[in-house]
Amino acid sequence: MPEGSGPPSARSAQSLRRLVPLLGLGAVAAGLAGACLPWTVPTQRAVAFVGGPLAQSYGIALTASGPAEVALLPLPRLSLGGVRFAATAGDAAPLAEGGALKLQLNLFALLAGRIEVNTASLEGGTVSLPTRDDDARWAAPRAQAARLVEPGSAHPRRLTLSQVTVTGRDPRDGRVQTAREVDLTVSWPSWSAQVDVAGAFRWNAVPARFTLTGLRVADLATGARSPFAATADWPAGSLSVEGEGSLGSGSPDGGLALTGSASLRTRSLPETLGWMGGDLALSPMIEAFALAGAFEVRDRTLLLPSLRLDVGDNRFEGAGSVALAGGRPAIQATLAAETLNLAPLVAETLRLFGLDEAEAAGWSGRSLALHPLTGGDLDLRVSAGGARMGPLLFEDVAASVLVRRGGIEAALSRATLQGGLVKGRLGLTPAADDPRRTEVRLQGAFDGLDLGAVLVDLGQDRWVFGAARGQVALEGAGATPDVLMRHLDGRATLAVDGGALAGIDLADVVHRNGTPAAGALARRNGRTAFEHAGLTLRVVDGVGEIADGVLRTSALTGTLTGAVVLPERRFEARAQLLPRAAADGTARPGPTYAIAGPWDAVVVRKAAPEDGGGLTSTGALRPGTAGRPGLPAAARAYAP
Repeated sequence: MPEGSGPPSARSAQSLRRLVPLLGLGAVAAGLAGACLPWTVPTQRAVAFVGGPLAQSYGIALTASGPAEVALLPLPRLSLGGVRFAATAGDAAPLAEGGALKLQLNLFALLAGRIEVNTASLEGGTVSLPTRDDDARWAAPRAQAARLVEPGSAHPRRLTLSQVTVTGRDPRDGRVQTAREVDLTVSWPSWSAQVDVAGAFRWNAVPARFTLTGLRVADLATGARSPFAATADWPAGSLSVEGEGSLGSGSPDGGLALTGSASLRTRSLPETLGWMGGDLALSPMIEAFALAGAFEVRDRTLLLPSLRLDVGDNRFEGAGSVALAGGRPAIQATLAAETLNLAPLVAETLRLFGLDEAEAAGWSGRSLALHPLTGGDLDLRVSAGGARMGPLLFEDVAASVLVRRGGIEAALSRATLQGGLVKGRLGLTPAADDPRRTEVRLQGAFDGLDLGAVLVDLGQDRWVFGAARGQVALEGAGATPDVLMRHLDGRATLAVDGGALAGIDLADVVHRNGTPAAGALARRNGRTAFEHAGLTLRVVDGVGEIADGVLRTSALTGTLTGAVVLPERRFEARAQLLPRAAADGTARPGPTYAIAGPWDAVVVRKAAPEDGGGLTSTGALRPGTAGRPGLPAAARAYAP
């Protein structure tokens, strides 16, 4: 019988047999599609479904005020809006609130009648960490969570925070800090003993990213050591750390113990510290900064037994330590360098005092307060084979810097400059009655210094020969450089024995009644050998009185009297040449010169012996003398 023929009843039965499998497949497909789609369920029933196991396993009570959705495939998952977490015991303050919680459940555990969380994600909301010493809201959850590392315990494979705000106490100073736009992923696969963490956040309006990989949580929980690798990046710098660490009983002092190697780089140390909310001694004077080497952390002390340090163009090697106890960092370091470039330090000092401004007529009015420079303690020892300060090259340098809350002390223990030994000490202390005022004490000495070679280094003509020795001791106080210069007191001396002046023959000048011989040949061949040259400067209230200014040769004696007025940056003095007395005891008067003007434009002019050289009897300056006609400006370098 042909297909499709037969009684109608037979054909209907055959069609039904074909339709039943199709309907079955459709029903299965519809069931699968429905299982994959989220269903809205009553919020309280969903909270009760996962709340009990969450409280039992983690010590966390869950409530929710938003919608609840559930899906069965491809893996069972549940989402809750407007969630709030609190500890099941103790403080009822929230651990986290707001945002949406998404949970992915273990299918096999669910079929066995248990609830195990494979992944958990919190999107939005606020996480509240402890904000004070007695804030114990996280104590119970931490104790419960410690059980997760026990062998055979089930734990989430992945925890995620997305666009969360986190508040907590800063352990450095106890202030409450807030990190925004926090993204955090904690990955702990079931087949691995290692935990990997990656995240990003915005703190103080600056974004940052970090990673922590290779951490063995189970080892840390038992006091064993765990390897780790960490990185951090922010706009001004980066940090990379690799090593091993332990907690609790694995540390001799019962705290955190880390060993390994680290590398820190920042284009601007003040910018990085400003973002972190920290401070270090002398940090405003440092820009580019890089640190690399081995480290060891014991509790709150960082040991650096071998380090390489780059500060600007300077590279150091040495050892050091950083103590963070007490909220004020304390740094100790011993560093060595082949060469040092001190030009940035000199430039910053000139800028502070206003000496970098070519047209400036006075000292700077910038603040001399020490507070920005004393944000931490520093005990630094530095040695270098050479140090360049502009055109001057110092050799065999040994120096130290000591910073405390009570001030700064910098010492140059030794340095060699053009054959001479140079030493010095600078002390800066906040005034007891006003911290904005700074008390300054400067002491220095040099011996065997070739002044002529120093002049050549400075780009000047070498008009003096001989080894010089001298001392300086100054002290004063002021809130700004201009005020400091008006309250400066002290004393300075300079002496040269067995030297010579080049470019001028003072005996010939006396013979010519005070007029130097004209012509380049006379200047090239002119020379005055002297037995002794000395100068003493007594400074009171910023005015240095020239005393004991003398030049002795075999044929004559020169004297120099006058004053250096520091507040006005002016120099005005009177120099006189006195021929040695004849055999019969007679002596004729020698020429007198007035030397006056700003430091960078001193004018030398011939004056009559009775002329005071622009000085009153008390040594005070009289205005209007610098512009009078006299000797050419080039001759001022040869004046005694």
